[in-house]
Amino acid sequence: MPAAILGGLGTYLPPRRVSNEELADRFDTSDEWIRTRTGIRQRRWADTGQSTGDLATEAGHRALKSAGLGLGADVGLVVLATTTPDHPCPATAPDVAARLALGQAAAYDISAVCSGFVYALEVAANAIEAGRVDTALVIGAETYSTILNPHDRTTSVIFGDGAGAAVLRRGDAGQLGSFAGFDLGTDGANKDLIWIPGGGSRQRSTHQEPEAEERYFAMQGKKVFASAVRRMAGSSAALLEHIGWSVESVNHLVGHQANVRILRAVAEQLGIDSQRAVINIDRVGNTSAASIPLALADATGQIAPGDRVLLTAFGGGLTWGSAALTWPDISPV
Repeated sequence: MPAAILGGLGTYLPPRRVSNEELADRFDTSDEWIRTRTGIRQRRWADTGQSTGDLATEAGHRALKSAGLGLGADVGLVVLATTTPDHPCPATAPDVAARLALGQAAAYDISAVCSGFVYALEVAANAIEAGRVDTALVIGAETYSTILNPHDRTTSVIFGDGAGAAVLRRGDAGQLGSFAGFDLGTDGANKDLIWIPGGGSRQRSTHQEPEAEERYFAMQGKKVFASAVRRMAGSSAALLEHIGWSVESVNHLVGHQANVRILRAVAEQLGIDSQRAVINIDRVGNTSAASIPLALADATGQIAPGDRVLLTAFGGGLTWGSAALTWPDISPV
């Protein structure tokens, strides 16, 4: 049976480090308050003039290099997961594809917020398994610093900027790096738990300018926490049952890096030892669609070829999703 194989992994973080101490001065809080509630010690924010497309292009270039490819490679599909595109129109993916000299590859954005990378993986894997393309580039990239409310402590201390990319190739089921399955879901009735209220067609159709607060990202933290744990654990359990993997056989749980307490709660609900949960939120913060590839790259020393890896995420929409794969013999760049 044909399958999508993970063939390369690349990441990019902007150089600017933003410590808890820097934000503590701005928001009348403390390093301890931030760490105990989120697990975050620092995050990266893009420099002035640095866009999501810039981060995505660099991560994509590195992923191609990791896969033994380069600029101008024969890639048939580019899927970019992001909440912070360079422009409302057009999508950012075609520009990234052009900057990577990928010719006329199909390229488009996916907006599933923090679940975006898992959604993008599923789309690319389906295209490969259906025989439409042989190679795909999947990217999660965000510049959340551009949509954070500068007066909102609860969101501004959580989010960071970054990008991660994966090269998927056509291969065979059972081959190292093959994806065993996916599980996706949504709950649009609760879209207002994670959103930017103003700036879209609904607000624009009123012919009224949005209030200043409505232009920024907003989140109902306590409700999101409970929903994230329930949906990520439920999706993971459903996927494991569908593909026939036992919880005990999962070597590594790589969840969306939203909050260290969420990650531990998901592992506990699944019955996975917390030592098997990959955590890097302390160094990069919540990078939304970029968080899973960034966590995978950080865990390279922990994950060995042949290990079973479970990915799971939750984000605005509401959206959630999980993916499972056996780890290949690759070196992230």
